[in-house]
Amino acid sequence: MWQPGLWELVVILVIVLVVFGTGKLTNIGSSLGTAIRDFKSSVKEPPERPSEPDSEKKDDETV
Repeated sequence: MWQPGLWELVVILVIVLVVFGTGKLTNIGSSLGTAIRDFKSSVKEPPERPSEPDSEKKDDETV
């Protein structure tokens, strides 16, 4: 399988800089970092248990 060398990576980086510009790249990088951080935190947290609608109805009926 083909693996890019140093010069191929430099050419790709220059093309990306020309297309997006440096201002957009900082926004893309920060958005990507935030998305990865949110994904990691959501994977580590235990799932929330949904509330039972029957118990809520019983409370409302007794009032």
